[in-house]
Amino acid sequence: MLIGINLLREGLDLPEVSLVAITEADKEGFLRSERSLIQTIGRAARNANGRVILYAQKVTESMRKAMEETDRRRAIQKAYNEEHGITPQTVKRRVSGLTEYYDFDVLAEEPEVGDIIKEYKKDESAIQKKIKDLKKQMKKHSDKLEFEDAALVRDEIKRLQMLELSLTD
Repeated sequence: MLIGINLLREGLDLPEVSLVAITEADKEGFLRSERSLIQTIGRAARNANGRVILYAQKVTESMRKAMEETDRRRAIQKAYNEEHGITPQTVKRRVSGLTEYYDFDVLAEEPEVGDIIKEYKKDESAIQKKIKDLKKQMKKHSDKLEFEDAALVRDEIKRLQMLELSLTD
């Protein structure tokens, strides 16, 4: 399961996504404009069983246009598939697990992580100092409402915490 606030809007290619649920779809604005709704709805488009649920009190103009555009595109794709004998299939790819993300033998090959390990061997508090600095950086990002940047920093903090645990073993 992947839950996102603003994450699913554009540029994310996850064919494994089979359901997209948009809450408060009738709240007009930047994140619920016709274009944004089409982009978010499109997150389920690469899955042969993809479905989208728009939760709303009423159908807005943006929602109506987004649904019409989705239907229009679906009709074009269906006609093309029929003409060329194509049966839609979901793209299948391997999903990497946490063990790969935290494979410290591989991570140690990265210059940045290798430097941190060397620094840790000289000063065991080096990782904690780095984590403390990153927490300040994450707070600044969240104060500026830069949540995606804050999440990236949070992930780096988690990686360093896992690295620290592996080094203490």
